Amino acid sequence: MVNQASAIQRCGRSPTPSPQLSHRNVVQSSQPSANSNRTDSIRRSTPAPLVTSCAAAPCSDIIGDVVGNFGIWQLRTILIIFLCKIPAAWFMACIIFTGPELYPGTEFTCDTSHLNSSSNYSVSDDQCYILDESSNISSECQQFEYMSSFDSLIMQFNLVCLRDIFVAWTQYWHLFGVLVGGVVGTKMMGGISPRVTYCVGAIAQILCGVVTGYARDFTLHCAFRCLSAVCCAIMFTAGQAIFSDITAGIHRVGAIILYDTFWSVGVILLPTLSSFFNSWSLIYVGITFPTIMLIVLLYWTPDSPRWLLRNAADRYAIDSVEQMVREGAEINDRTFKIPPDFRQQLEQLSEKLKTQPAPAPWTQLWQGKRAKTHMVAAHLALAFFVINFMGMLLNIRSFGRDYLVPNTIAMGFSEIIGCFLALHFALKHSKWKWQWAGSFNILAGMLGCLGWLFTGADTMDADLKVSLWMIIATIPKAGVSCAQSMLLACMNELVPANKKQLFVFSVVTWARVWLLSAPFFNVLKKIDTALSLTSYCVFSILGGICTCLLLTPRTSSAPVVVPQLEQQDKKEQSPLHTPVWTIESDVNNTRL
Repeated sequence: MVNQASAIQRCGRSPTPSPQLSHRNVVQSSQPSANSNRTDSIRRSTPAPLVTSCAAAPCSDIIGDVVGNFGIWQLRTILIIFLCKIPAAWFMACIIFTGPELYPGTEFTCDTSHLNSSSNYSVSDDQCYILDESSNISSECQQFEYMSSFDSLIMQFNLVCLRDIFVAWTQYWHLFGVLVGGVVGTKMMGGISPRVTYCVGAIAQILCGVVTGYARDFTLHCAFRCLSAVCCAIMFTAGQAIFSDITAGIHRVGAIILYDTFWSVGVILLPTLSSFFNSWSLIYVGITFPTIMLIVLLYWTPDSPRWLLRNAADRYAIDSVEQMVREGAEINDRTFKIPPDFRQQLEQLSEKLKTQPAPAPWTQLWQGKRAKTHMVAAHLALAFFVINFMGMLLNIRSFGRDYLVPNTIAMGFSEIIGCFLALHFALKHSKWKWQWAGSFNILAGMLGCLGWLFTGADTMDADLKVSLWMIIATIPKAGVSCAQSMLLACMNELVPANKKQLFVFSVVTWARVWLLSAPFFNVLKKIDTALSLTSYCVFSILGGICTCLLLTPRTSSAPVVVPQLEQQDKKEQSPLHTPVWTIESDVNNTRL
């Protein structure tokens, strides 16, 4: 526990004192002047790093003291914001159901009616090539007849013979939109509040989603699929900025780690949602309009209070923050924490935030103890993991169309298990959490490479074979989800406070650049199903090795002892005179 006297000394504020602290102050005021001078001397000699630690802990300001690190208000906000991950998952993974594989001969055939009837033609077994038997010249089929009851994107754009390439191409544009959306969302929040940014992304996503579903030109479809992804990325980037600002300590770490669980919920719900529609266009409409609910729920979603104070241009902005924090304190049953000079402390915090030093330049990220190791390892690890996170989900198409629904659901649950495993490592194995997550990925990656043992077993039962494929695919998937969530939540621990924001932005942007290659690794299934899975498992092993190289700088978690209390007489150390402070110390791995 940290007593009030140390909190006042560290943060330079005067919260309402407890009765015990007030009594102690009265007793201290009657001491001889020599004792007072000695106490003042000890207070002046207090080391400066205490102030630095306060600055590094966002919960140590008036907003954190009033609403607390976590409560009903924060929980409501987190659950509302987490919902934006569901449509984001739908837009990414919908290609699994909008562009399923079609069986040649039974669901589509090459249409030769437009050819010269005087020649004899034969069609290849895959219905993709036409052979003119008189001239022995082979050509690609240009027209097809479809017998499928589901109107797929493959049928709309006649992509049956180039399905894998064009599916990877449209998926590439979605991932490019995620890259652009993350950068655009970050830049937008430089001048627009996170809540408004979130709302803009939601409205634009509805418009772009509908156009994507009804585009009848493949180029136009890819363009608006990219724009839809931009909007989704803007939404979950702004949403994370909001709940990261109103939580603190291990609660913030836990919220960021579990952010992707709602992505996995979206993956699990996608097969059920797709089953209600018989057209790829209607699927896009179905995954788009639930976003309207997110806009309605914005009424109960607060803005980022510190962003508003940092960018406050007049007293109305501070009024808005005051009303917001008072509402949060009331919901959390912490109104007794609101001091009499609450408004003045908000104004002081606003001035403090406006005068914060600029973040360190990118070149300084390479300077410091283990800085180069952390820079290289974090960039490479997250790049490997995000490629796997997206690619392994899309790779389930390699195991057969008849198993898409159970395999998609299994992948979603494995992602959830991975997120909770990351939370366990962060809470219970904090000192060696990176090594636990990295080792798990190394072992899971080795397991995934065992697919070569039965990939050629043609006599094996089909259901048993697919079950084995999924077993060796879901375990690495859980490992990737675990390591990725931990990196996104905890990698800012690796650098000092003035480098955190730029470090995270650099690592995430670098990883999303490499994420663009993920869809094309699935094309390796044309050679062998085990080859595409093995490529992702190798990435898991490499990412695990890089993760093991990370090491959070350690800090002392010993309670802070105020020197003034050490100088008091024995009788003043009675439990009746000990200050009562019921808020736990904000000692966590984010402090350096």
